[in-house]
Amino acid sequence: MSVNVAPVGHNYDGCVERRRVASGSPYEPVIGFSRAIVAGNHVSVAATAPIMPDGAEPPADAYDQAKRCLEIIVAALEEAGAAASDVVRTRCYLVAAEDWREVGRAHGEVFADVRPASAMIVVTGFIDPRWRVEIEADAVLNGS
Repeated sequence: MSVNVAPVGHNYDGCVERRRVASGSPYEPVIGFSRAIVAGNHVSVAATAPIMPDGAEPPADAYDQAKRCLEIIVAALEEAGAAASDVVRTRCYLVAAEDWREVGRAHGEVFADVRPASAMIVVTGFIDPRWRVEIEADAVLNGS
C-alpha cells in the first residue's frame, strides 16, 4: 500500500500552504493585508509601522520608532513559528536619511548576530506623517 505524503509546507495537491498572521493593526482589514504570511517554510512580514497599543502616540524619535516596529515584527515571527534568528532579509524605509544610525542601532540590537541581508531606503513619506520608519522582514523556518 502506498501513502501520499505531502512535502513540508505543501498540501496533497502540491500547492504551498499559506497561513495568515494578524497583529491587530487598524490598517489590516481596511487595506486587506496580513502582518505576516507563512507560505511553506517562508515567512514574509509586511512593512511594519510604529503603531502603538490602544492607538497611543508613536515615539517621536527614529530609534524608539524602529524599536517598536521590531517588537511587532518579532511578535509576528513568533506567532508564525519563527524567531529573529530565522530572518534572512530586512528592509528599513526611512523618511529622513539622517535617521539611518538610530534605525541601524535598533536593528542591530535585534539582528547583530543574525546579520540578514538588509537595505535602508529613503522614501518621501508614510500614511501617518508622524512615522519616521517602517521595517519589513523575511524569514525561513528551520527544519523545513
